Amino acid sequence: MGSCLSVSMPCDQAVNQLSQCLSVNGSYIYNLSKNLEALHQEMEVLKAKRDDVQARVSREEFTRRRKMLAQVQVWLKNVLDIEDEFKDLVSTRTAEVQRLCCCGLCSKNVEMSYRYGKRVIRMWKRVKSTSSQGDFDLVTEEVHVTEVEEMPIQPTIVGHEALLERVWNRLMDNGVGVLGLYGMGGVGKTTLLAQINNMFTKARGSFDIVIWVVVSKSLDILKIQEDIAKKIGLWNEEWDKENENRRALDIHNVLKRRKFVLFLDDIWAKVNLSTIGVPYPDVVNGCKVAFTTRSRGVCGRMEVDELIEVSCLGPDKAWELFQKKVGESTLKIHADIHHLARQVSGKCSGLPLALNVIGETMSCKSTVQEWRHAMDVLTLSAADFSSMKDEIFHILKYSYDSLNGEVVKSCFLYCSLFPEDYLIDKERLVDYWICEGFIDESQGRERAMNEVYEILGTLVRACLLVEGEMKNISYVTMHDVVRDMALWIASDLGMNKEIFIVQAGVDLRNMPYVKNWKGVKKMSLMRNNIERVCGSLECAQLTTLFLQKNQPLVHVCSDFFMYVPMLLVLDLSGNLGLSELPLIHLVSLRYLDLSRTSLRRLHVGLQEMKKLIHLNLESTRKLVSISGISNLPSLRSLRLQGSNKTLDMSLLKELQLLEHLENLTIEVSSGMVLEQLLSSHMLVKCIQKVRFNNLGESTKVLTLPTMCVLRRLNVSGCRMGEIQIEKTTPSFQNLSRIDICVCYRLKDLTWLVFAPNLVDLRVKYSNQLEEIISKEKAASVTGGHVPFQKLRSLYLCHSPMLKSIYWSPSSFPCLSKISIAGCPMLRKLPLDSNSIVRFEVFFIEYREEEWIKEVEWEDEATQLRFLPLCKLGTDPTMTPSKYDSHTQSINSVVVVRHQPS
Repeated sequence: MGSCLSVSMPCDQAVNQLSQCLSVNGSYIYNLSKNLEALHQEMEVLKAKRDDVQARVSREEFTRRRKMLAQVQVWLKNVLDIEDEFKDLVSTRTAEVQRLCCCGLCSKNVEMSYRYGKRVIRMWKRVKSTSSQGDFDLVTEEVHVTEVEEMPIQPTIVGHEALLERVWNRLMDNGVGVLGLYGMGGVGKTTLLAQINNMFTKARGSFDIVIWVVVSKSLDILKIQEDIAKKIGLWNEEWDKENENRRALDIHNVLKRRKFVLFLDDIWAKVNLSTIGVPYPDVVNGCKVAFTTRSRGVCGRMEVDELIEVSCLGPDKAWELFQKKVGESTLKIHADIHHLARQVSGKCSGLPLALNVIGETMSCKSTVQEWRHAMDVLTLSAADFSSMKDEIFHILKYSYDSLNGEVVKSCFLYCSLFPEDYLIDKERLVDYWICEGFIDESQGRERAMNEVYEILGTLVRACLLVEGEMKNISYVTMHDVVRDMALWIASDLGMNKEIFIVQAGVDLRNMPYVKNWKGVKKMSLMRNNIERVCGSLECAQLTTLFLQKNQPLVHVCSDFFMYVPMLLVLDLSGNLGLSELPLIHLVSLRYLDLSRTSLRRLHVGLQEMKKLIHLNLESTRKLVSISGISNLPSLRSLRLQGSNKTLDMSLLKELQLLEHLENLTIEVSSGMVLEQLLSSHMLVKCIQKVRFNNLGESTKVLTLPTMCVLRRLNVSGCRMGEIQIEKTTPSFQNLSRIDICVCYRLKDLTWLVFAPNLVDLRVKYSNQLEEIISKEKAASVTGGHVPFQKLRSLYLCHSPMLKSIYWSPSSFPCLSKISIAGCPMLRKLPLDSNSIVRFEVFFIEYREEEWIKEVEWEDEATQLRFLPLCKLGTDPTMTPSKYDSHTQSINSVVVVRHQPS
């Protein structure tokens, strides 16, 4: 019914196999002690071999440039693993031996003893096998030295030692694949990169090859590919005939197998690595690309992982480099030479290129007179200094030549009209450049301003200008050597110096001597000591005349402006002695700045200035009349704030006749006039700065309409009880500074929630002010913003009833200073430990020691965060450098009152 399978085997064969099995398996148990001893002995042999190998490796690595062989490293790793396993195995040895019985021939637990014994035998075999593999003829090999060509430069770098170390460390960082060095021409970028290149000749690196390519201004992909191909052994005459794509493919196929460093020196535009054939550096391939450029914009386009600016040297390092170039023997010839050399070095303003060239030139000048002459030339006309044009200006000029368009170039040259180290207000440049015709204002001032800032950004990114900010005023400045280069360019490369006459800040006392006045186009004589401007000068091409800040200037002759038919810009600001000005024959004038003068009247010649766009009369304290201002049909910007001429009904009517007016700064001292002003939609939308001063009892409530271009508001000596905003959707988007002073009846300033971009708030002598932002009022308004998000400085002075700035802790992302004086009721600040972002610059200045003792901090963390940043000052408007910190003495007595949340 079922099938049956039978297997037959001779009896002797079966018995023999069973006997062998019992013999082998039994040995795991009855030979356990012997096997353990044999394993222990073999393990000692293996350890000894390991120690010998490690000693050989250490000795050879230390005495020669060698590294451990990979197979040795693997063997040592195996030994380590075996050692760990051996320790685990022998840890149970005692228990396993005790488990044996019958004189070691059997076990109380046969299965466990069998398994353990089997592990011992296997371990013994592995140890013996590994030990036999440890007989190495060689344990190390020569260290791979990166293939790199050493650049022929000086072995030491003066002034940039710390920067060199920083660049090297960042380049070697695993997270940095592409590194960009940017800075103005002649600052030492190429020297720095060459130093980095040469460091690879000494470093025991893991890179296969280091490639140096000079790119220069004209981006030539084929030339770059050729340089790389020669370095990696690809180039030959046949390969040179291949097209760009074929070349890129060949380069990529080689470099993708090699760990490389690619240096690209002096790039002026984006270098597309894939177009060349260079694999993009990343963490996986570990490759590096570093480049130098004069343009920060190029760094952005290259998608750098690390951006490092190479700046000019500080005074001490600059002097160190200059001394090295001049030589100690020259400096010791005469005591005065050392002093003059310091001055000459200062004229280089830390630019290594200038320090090198001028230092080498002066190294053979052995008389004091030669050094004095050099100083005179560098001060009055640097282009005339030996080697300046050929070795410095021509190099710097590449940056100028790379600028896109004549407008940008003209704007750059314009900045050289100002004195050395002058901080040029960006806002002032907007008006200058519009009136010069560089910028078209026909599409509105805001668009024109955006264009000016774009041009300035271009010049900053090209390292031709440096930007900064001081007291909330944005400015640009020009390096002294770059300025000298600009003046050289503006004078037709020095061929016609009288086209562009700039003698600003050189202590002139008289008008300069000019051979050919007819050829003069721009003249800057600002910041001198000229007393009188006289003469009937025929300047048919003169378009720009800067005479501002000549403090002794008291007189301008009536016939001076008779022969300047092309004059567009005239700046006479800051001449306090100037009380009269014959404004005649200025038919082309577009810009006239008479601010901070003693001018009394402005009417002579107004009929002729039909093209005038910008008129600045701010801080003319003696001005009594500007009648006829409505006869300026092209006027777009009128600045009157701070002048003696406040707004009255007559002036108000004239202003309403100025159809093109876009910007107005004004002062109002009459409630009736203010009412008429605020009801004029045409004038309200023009107000940029306004001061309401002593408005009188008639103005109980100040109701402000939307003022889109308002930037600064000053309310002083007014008796209104409240400042309100019109019910329509209010907007004060551009309001950045507010001054409230001697306003005794104001209770709060809640309307500030409609000024989202407020930067500077100053409140002084407001006796009844209780809150800056009222919680109750803020809850009732619509369209408001979270206040103080752009606030940088807050001044609260002599407001004895002030109790609150804001009802709860808030964020102040931009705040750097709080100054408090005479506010004894202000015990709680709207701060917690997370309120401030800019802790590195933030401080709280107070005037009374008792005030800081009574501050009620939000919690202990807030106290610990802010108390060290509190500083005692003698005046609430002091800068932090003018007082000493008293935090240490106050810390022991401060009272912290924790408030319930």
